[in-house]
Amino acid sequence: MTSCFYRMKIICIGRNYAKHIEELANEKPENPVVFLKPDSAILPKKMPFFIPPFSNDVHYEVEVLVKINKVGKHISPKFAHKYYDTIGLGIDFTARDVQAKCKEKGLPWEKAKAFDGSAIVGEFFPKEEFDLENLSFQLQKNEEVVQDGNTSNMLWKIDELISYVSQYFTLKKGDLIFTGTPAGVGKVEENDILTGVIESKQAFQIKVK
Repeated sequence: MTSCFYRMKIICIGRNYAKHIEELANEKPENPVVFLKPDSAILPKKMPFFIPPFSNDVHYEVEVLVKINKVGKHISPKFAHKYYDTIGLGIDFTARDVQAKCKEKGLPWEKAKAFDGSAIVGEFFPKEEFDLENLSFQLQKNEEVVQDGNTSNMLWKIDELISYVSQYFTLKKGDLIFTGTPAGVGKVEENDILTGVIESKQAFQIKVK
């Protein structure tokens, strides 16, 4: 584990793209759906992703990432842009079969969402390089585009998410926010190659084992 990720929070947002809500037949939430991953969820750089033995249906979910650059609490939306200066891309791996069982029983999702290696964190780029209101990103599986998203389709924009999350958790330098996944999630198979692209920049590439 690299030192830059030591003792940081991974804050994830669910159901932030309408078409993804539809594809999983979920209800549209009134407020952002928030859950956490521990720092042990981050897959170390240059390591493959190993499908965990407790799941037969692990799904990829590509997401735009925000890295917090200073401490903040109760942040106003109009000041949220001051709390990050880079944008990245990652994957929130989800053991969908485990998640379904948890949902059926009204239990938390952590076993399905927060297991070791369940968070891919790619490269970060200066946010000034992008139009954050109209940012395109893709996930390619074996060179085929499987998820094609744009931040213009977010139900809650990046600054709104930072403000909302900061009402509940003090944000600290190095914390990561996964901002939600667009439609197109699907199962990973052994030997898949997953490549994340933000605009024209490759943010990550990993192999599944």
